[in-house]
Amino acid sequence: MMAAGIALRGGVALAQPAPDARLAALNFVDPELRPAAQQVIATSGQMGSFTDETMRAMRAGTPPSPPLRSDVPVREVRIPAQAALPEVTVQLVNSHPGQSKPAILHTHGGGYILGSAKSELLFLQETAKTLDCTIASVEYRLAPETHYTGSVEDNYAGLLWLYRNAGQLGVDRDRIALMGESAGGGHAALLAIAARDRGEVPIVLQVLIYPMLDDRTGSSREVPAHIGAIGWDPPANRYGWRSFLGTEPGSADVPSAGVPARLHDLRGLPPAFVAVGGVDLFVSEDIEYARRLTEAGVPTELLLVPGAFHGFDRVAPETRLARHFTAAKHEALRRSFEMEPIS
Repeated sequence: MMAAGIALRGGVALAQPAPDARLAALNFVDPELRPAAQQVIATSGQMGSFTDETMRAMRAGTPPSPPLRSDVPVREVRIPAQAALPEVTVQLVNSHPGQSKPAILHTHGGGYILGSAKSELLFLQETAKTLDCTIASVEYRLAPETHYTGSVEDNYAGLLWLYRNAGQLGVDRDRIALMGESAGGGHAALLAIAARDRGEVPIVLQVLIYPMLDDRTGSSREVPAHIGAIGWDPPANRYGWRSFLGTEPGSADVPSAGVPARLHDLRGLPPAFVAVGGVDLFVSEDIEYARRLTEAGVPTELLLVPGAFHGFDRVAPETRLARHFTAAKHEALRRSFEMEPIS
């Protein structure tokens, strides 16, 4: 799908720098992924800068969702507002009452400004089928119309509903994980922090797939030219964070409550699986977050895929690298679902 300044593939927003920079960056892409990277470059050849206008065009031009599987139940659930939490809509996948299944609370990607849970349903069906679990994905409010305080509460409302209604949903409330990709990974990290701080819902694992964690990347911190040249790039990152935070990214005014990487104390967070490609814009911030989690005593697995760009697993899912990436993610979830809860 094309619009000025950004492409959207597999629910992952891809913004584009100058063509010469993208072509030069191909030298750093794994040879197996170069055809997919070239396809991204070719598709984005007519794109310009990311603006409010192009963002609105992207939302309006979102293609229809692909046909869904018939063997994995899906239903939309409207959750009423409760106490201080807002009303939200959840896409519920593979819920089988009477069976004590593990569950995933999923948060979709899209730079905090694009995407939807509904557009991710086929991906979620396939994940639920593979892991034999239930997945709830929240239709959280997007920026810039809603800043981080609103969308974090949307996702927490979905998590609390999943936990409190576990019995009737066929979910084992002691085996709930969080998972998200890109901005969804950032939301999953923020949700893990909220779950720790509020102490209402135990989380067995936070699965952060090339997560968007630090507003300083590409704003107050420069990145090498080949990093983030194919996929989500520094200008798009600044736009996404500015929209999400309501202030200029990288500045002293940024609220730490909206940026996982700015959180001072990571102790007591759920175990983590962090995965990112070597030429992804988020590679340094994701490695740093995994390091800080480890040093804070949080069991953390880091998967770094050399030569992989942002969203490569969704653009080129049949490649060896993508299959390995996805298998490692699934294995981390299986292990967390099999572990005895810590009392």
